[in-house]
Amino acid sequence: MINKTVKNAQEALQGIQSGMTLMLGGFGLCGIPENSISELLRLGVKDLTCISNNAGVDDFGIGLLLQQHQVKKMISSYVGENAEFERQLLSGELEVELIPQGTLAERIRAGGAGIPAFFTPAGYGTEVGEGKEAREFNGKMYLMESWLKADFSFVKAWRGDTAGNLIYKGTARNFNPMMAAAGKITVAEVEELVPAGELDPNMIHTPGIYVQRIFQGEKYEKRIEQRTVRVV
Repeated sequence: MINKTVKNAQEALQGIQSGMTLMLGGFGLCGIPENSISELLRLGVKDLTCISNNAGVDDFGIGLLLQQHQVKKMISSYVGENAEFERQLLSGELEVELIPQGTLAERIRAGGAGIPAFFTPAGYGTEVGEGKEAREFNGKMYLMESWLKADFSFVKAWRGDTAGNLIYKGTARNFNPMMAAAGKITVAEVEELVPAGELDPNMIHTPGIYVQRIFQGEKYEKRIEQRTVRVV
């Protein structure tokens, strides 16, 4: 069985170049590839197209890449809690394609499945549908949406083995599994890396066939995007 383990994020990101299209998994600040994002910052690659559900917050996650103006275009479903993302969007500094969340997820899944296009009713009759092909099926109008793929996909899992099999935990299963399948090169960082064969096959969410590089991450902050407290 192929051992796909690399030492660290530095080795995992070899081959990254400015101008590439990247997918970054996670949902809000949950399950994001923190170590890989830090390495992207260190490398200073620019003109990136980043596909992610959102851009985190100003001082964490993809927000750090936005602060350094390393991102040329964001393809996401909402601005989230990132004021810098909003500022760059409104000022025209950043190209942004906002996509309904379900459509974004399906476009990524289609990229991994090799499906170049599909039809969905989401967005028909709104700005989302401008310039897109529309067809009627059973008396209802649908928009044609194209797949999304990336040069590199960065995902974060709870546990993984040396063959690249991954298990996500809770909300981290949003976007990470489908992005793992849609990248030419998929880099997985995990909290715990175990020998091949140690994971229960029935619990694996991403088969190792989709993963090219895997490493055990470190110093995960796991921030909370919105903290609500109650004084009693």
